[in-house]
Amino acid sequence: MSTDTADGTDRVDGTDTADVVVIGGGTGGYATALRAAALGLGVVLVERDKLGGTCLHRGCVPSKAMLHAAELVDGITEARERWGVRATLDSVDWPALVATRDDIVSRNHSGLRAHLAEAGVRVRPGSARLTGARTVLVEAGREEGSRAGSAPSVHHLTARRGIVLATGSRPRALPGLVPDGRRVVTSDDALFAPGLPDSVLVLGGGAIGVEYASLHRSLGAEVTLVEAAERLVPLEDPDVSRHLTRGLRGRGIDVRTGARLLDARVLDDGVRARVRVASGETRTLTVRRLLVAVGRVPVTEGLDLAAAGLAADARGFVVPADWDRLETAVPGIHVVGDLLPPPSPGLAHASFAEGLVVAETLAGLRPAPVDYAAVPRVTYSSPQTAAVGLTADEARARGHEVTVRGMPLTALAKGMVHGRGGMAKVVAEAGGGRVLGVHLVGPQVSELIAEAQLIVGWDAEPADVARHVHPHPTLSEAVGEVFLALAGRGLHQR
Repeated sequence: MSTDTADGTDRVDGTDTADVVVIGGGTGGYATALRAAALGLGVVLVERDKLGGTCLHRGCVPSKAMLHAAELVDGITEARERWGVRATLDSVDWPALVATRDDIVSRNHSGLRAHLAEAGVRVRPGSARLTGARTVLVEAGREEGSRAGSAPSVHHLTARRGIVLATGSRPRALPGLVPDGRRVVTSDDALFAPGLPDSVLVLGGGAIGVEYASLHRSLGAEVTLVEAAERLVPLEDPDVSRHLTRGLRGRGIDVRTGARLLDARVLDDGVRARVRVASGETRTLTVRRLLVAVGRVPVTEGLDLAAAGLAADARGFVVPADWDRLETAVPGIHVVGDLLPPPSPGLAHASFAEGLVVAETLAGLRPAPVDYAAVPRVTYSSPQTAAVGLTADEARARGHEVTVRGMPLTALAKGMVHGRGGMAKVVAEAGGGRVLGVHLVGPQVSELIAEAQLIVGWDAEPADVARHVHPHPTLSEAVGEVFLALAGRGLHQR
């Protein structure tokens, strides 16, 4: 005998039947659940760890909280050395810093739990595995705040309309290098390692590695940043990489591109590593901490994809058969977040958009697909980088004839005030055609990229943007000035 519950599911002796079952409570999963519930669907959300996933508990939120603290530390140094403010930094109170970071995470977590409850989403704690194209088995787990033993150890779920896979990713491991959370750490546990190391070797010059290198340098560590590719953030515009590298080296970070880790030995109080640098020379480094940030891999272990007629590709991704609907080859099973291969960028805000598309599809709507070319990419280091759309090389590879214009931030009054370099660069179709990409480096450019997202996403042309006035003095003037120049109306540059 079944009974209707307040959240729209039917419960029968340890079995729930809902319209939608979402596996994974990170950004993509909870976005799907919230939107589906708002559209009147009954939703069960299964999460084996904490709601909010990596982004809330180990990634985006705590790391940006720490990077904000790092900015405050850097501001004290700038105030003293550049502006004549007689300020000194006695020390960083690590427990106090951690407490503030954890409070921010905790309040976000509590807010998310409350939001899901108010939306009518039923959260089922535990590990999920597929048992068919519409059925899921959940093992163990109990709801946060409930008494031990209050939930059944095994629960069966049936989805009327569909199942959404949102199990996320984990840090990529290096063979023979086992993280211990103290001397060898990954991006997932670097924030929670004990104390402040006085020296760090960061492996990986993508966004995550660069952010952690920047953070540790601000907090006083000697930092070596090693990237196997020929430049940092290698998927971004070459000028972005160049300005970023210059800024990091100017802060005292030893940036080594075209370099590889040969081996590493864990010591009682640190790590001894051998690195082959671009010249072919081998350098031996002894550091307190080795931070591995060489990418992330999808998490599908335990899902039993085969039981639903699915399989991951050679890289571990679950590839949609229909990218517009993010639906797999098994009708009704959809994928969001880090389980998706490129062009999905594996970013939290992209997974929000993917969740909206999937929820609306399952509700019978016909949403516009995610425009991955218009998803912004940001590195929250000092200096920051932000970009949306294509680089000039990517545009040419796709057959576009392009015009490229750029402007250094130091050509602006506000750029001089900040005194940290940087640039704005725009890629547009030749002859006044649509804007294909915007690329920024400098202070707070993460707050400037939203305008560029609209420009690229709405297929604007330079003349469209040039009509609009940017406030003076601001860093955003650089964006406005580049578009003026592209439209043949250059004011401060020709």
